[in-house]
Amino acid sequence: MSANGTPVIRLEGVTKVFFTDEVETHALAGVHLDIRNGEFVSIAGPSGCGKSTLLSILGLLDSPSGGSYILNGKPAQNLNLAERARIRNREIGFIFQSFNLIGDLSVFENVELPLTYRGMGAAERKKRVQEALERVGMAHRMRHFPSQLSGGQQQRVAVARAIVGQPLILLADEPTGNLDSVNGEAVMSLLQELHRNGATICMVTHDPRFARHADRTIRLFDGHVVEEEEAGRAERDLVESGFVAEHGDRQRGTV
Repeated sequence: MSANGTPVIRLEGVTKVFFTDEVETHALAGVHLDIRNGEFVSIAGPSGCGKSTLLSILGLLDSPSGGSYILNGKPAQNLNLAERARIRNREIGFIFQSFNLIGDLSVFENVELPLTYRGMGAAERKKRVQEALERVGMAHRMRHFPSQLSGGQQQRVAVARAIVGQPLILLADEPTGNLDSVNGEAVMSLLQELHRNGATICMVTHDPRFARHADRTIRLFDGHVVEEEEAGRAERDLVESGFVAEHGDRQRGTV
């Protein structure tokens, strides 16, 4: 699905400064960013450039030191903790590198948990969980526990948990970081399918092979946005670097 121009997220001059032992660390410095409804954006850059800090602010896990953050048309930078928790539960889906599944809960229960926090009725929860697991191809594993799944399967369950609440935006922090190339490509294919069906996705990645799946790549360096590029340019850069996408996809296969 193509982006329709409506900004789901707008950052204007966002800064983030950490203070430790009288030392100031400027993690973000005047970041301007728009993410439109239905867009797939990747955030790339070297380690320590501010990618995870930016994603934490977008996900209301942290607050900016300065600037403004507009989420779905409403100011978000000064929300209190209760308001942040409510919006995270209802409007933001998180996909983490380390899956963050709860080991003593079944697949079904892990996916159901965000809906339980909403106070949703049991019948509606069951319906939504089953639909989410079917979308990621894990309905047949709903009674299993995370320890009984492969890494790729655990990440699929994590994606189901992220989408079960029908969020406004999906935030993915290195979603392929703990996966081999085959499972990494499978998870990226799943994110692409969600995007084609209308999902708005913002993904942090250090791997250009996966960044190429996005509509647009934003590059950070020392807390600054230094470059934005469309998908076609990212593809050309990969080819020039010696990585042939079609050949690589055939070699990696699917899960």
